[in-house]
Amino acid sequence: MAYKGTELIILIDPERCMGCRSCEIACAIEHSISKNLYAALIEKPKPKPRITVLPVSNFTVPMRCQHCKDAPCMAVCPTQAIQRTDEEFVILNPEKCIGCLMCALACPFGHPRYEKEYKTVIKCDFCIDRIREGREPACVEACPTEALKFGTLEELMREVAKEKAQQLLTGLAAAPGKILVLPGLKEVEVKPAPPIKPSDVISKYSRVRWV
Repeated sequence: MAYKGTELIILIDPERCMGCRSCEIACAIEHSISKNLYAALIEKPKPKPRITVLPVSNFTVPMRCQHCKDAPCMAVCPTQAIQRTDEEFVILNPEKCIGCLMCALACPFGHPRYEKEYKTVIKCDFCIDRIREGREPACVEACPTEALKFGTLEELMREVAKEKAQQLLTGLAAAPGKILVLPGLKEVEVKPAPPIKPSDVISKYSRVRWV
C-alpha cells in the first residue's frame, strides 16, 4: 500500500493496551543494526525503543512522538537537527544533534530523550523507511490488541465513530434485547460483545513479526 500524499497518524487506545510492551520491543529491533531480535540483544550500543509504555491510573499508555503540526522541538533546536519530511513527520538527524536537550524541555509530551550510549537525543521517526515501503510502523504491527492503529486521520476517525456507535448499541441492549431503528422502524436484536478470552489475545500474536 502506498501512503504518499496522505495525512498519516497513529491512534492510541489506552483501553486496549494491556502493557505487554510488544511495541517497545518491536521499536528497538526496528532501530537496531541487524533488525533481528536475537542479534539485537548483543549489539553495542544496545538498541533503544522510541516508544514508552507508561502506567497511568488504571491504564497503560503507549507514549510516542505526536509529530506536531507546529512542533516546538523543531522550533527550539539551535542546530536544526530536527526537520519535517515531505510526509509531515518530525525527524531528528543525530549527526547534527549536540545534546542540548532544548527539544526535550519544549516537548509537551516529554518524548525526546538523551541516550548516553548514543551520545545524542533519540525520538520516534514514525518508521519512515517502512512507511516509504508501504508498510506499517513497527509498533503498530507488533501490537496484539490493536491499541495502536495506523492510517489516515479520516479513516481512523470513521473507525472510532463506528466503535462508539457499537458501544451505544451494546449499552442499549443491556436492558431490553431489542431496539427500533430507522428507516421503517425495524425491530433489531442487539447482543452485547462477548468478553475477551486469553486465547483470543494469544491468537492476535500470530501476525506479529519481530525476527
